[in-house]
Amino acid sequence: MTESTSPALPPAGKGEEPCSDHFNLDSYSYDLPEEMIAQVPLEPRDSSRLLVLERSTGTIRHVIFRQFVSFLNPGDAIILNDTRVIKARLTGRKVDGTSRLEIFLLKPLSKPEGELWEVLVRPGRKAPPGQTVLLAEGVAVRILGHGDEGTRICSFPEGLDVASFIERCGNVPLPPYIKNVAVDPERYQTVYARQNGSVAAPTAGLHFTPSLLSEIGAMGIETGRITLNVGLGTFSPVKTADIRQHMMHSEDCFIPEETGAIVRKVKSSGGRVIAVGTTVVRALESRTMENGEVAPGSFSTRAFFYPGYRFKTVDAMITNFHIPRSSLIMLVSAFAGLDLTMRAYRVAVNEKYRFYSFGDAMLIL
Repeated sequence: MTESTSPALPPAGKGEEPCSDHFNLDSYSYDLPEEMIAQVPLEPRDSSRLLVLERSTGTIRHVIFRQFVSFLNPGDAIILNDTRVIKARLTGRKVDGTSRLEIFLLKPLSKPEGELWEVLVRPGRKAPPGQTVLLAEGVAVRILGHGDEGTRICSFPEGLDVASFIERCGNVPLPPYIKNVAVDPERYQTVYARQNGSVAAPTAGLHFTPSLLSEIGAMGIETGRITLNVGLGTFSPVKTADIRQHMMHSEDCFIPEETGAIVRKVKSSGGRVIAVGTTVVRALESRTMENGEVAPGSFSTRAFFYPGYRFKTVDAMITNFHIPRSSLIMLVSAFAGLDLTMRAYRVAVNEKYRFYSFGDAMLIL
């Protein structure tokens, strides 16, 4: 497919000054026909479409994702999130009855064994504190109490290798808007996923193939990695009318020393740091210090970016098309400007792009 261009839109500055509309939840809504929600991933991965949005001019171009390399410059670096989605859905029944329950694992609370977990229980009314739930292989978990915002705390049997049990008996948690249950679970993992811990994929990375990454490396473009374990809260719609009142869920992150060094080298030489996904943006911007360097190490973040925030490290980003009223579309609007972002979304709808996790992508320069 050849490159095509949509009419230029009004440009957006970096970190535009917000007005009242920027804080209004309704400003982040858009109409999307249900048939445009992608139900299957494309093959090969890099054959998806890529909307290229230039902030300085407002120009929009339409290309194929594998053409991403043509927008790279010597001295740039791309940063990936190497988290891997765990098989977080476990099903069982009440030990003293026949009621079926789902235990949706969110994150371990005890280290390093992971006997205690924060979970969602569905239906929750059937699993009060003290209830025991019998899972596959006769494994019994006990509901201990309530966590934050509707979550529960449960305990696995002492001595159980929880990670191995999850891998054997759990299911990858595809988003609820994906109705196709026959999807290969590995297609909801990036090809560079390494670190178990997420309950949702960093979907901007789903478009990369090993050959595309090799091509990028052959160009001399450095690739860094972070790990941000994606939680359900990242994808949840914001519910407060004034978005500034929204509270993000905490997510665990790790930035290696070598990634901090790559960012430092790129910034000092005038190259661009290109974040693959909003999770990478959140991790890097959360750890940018006053001197402009990114602090490596392990940390947790509740970072929530919306218009008015001025980005310190990230110069460009790849992202999928997000759910209306989500913190993700607000982050994109902070980066590209609200008006430009929402107009780009309308262009994507008119051009019949595929939306959400298995959909197409956008490169914001």
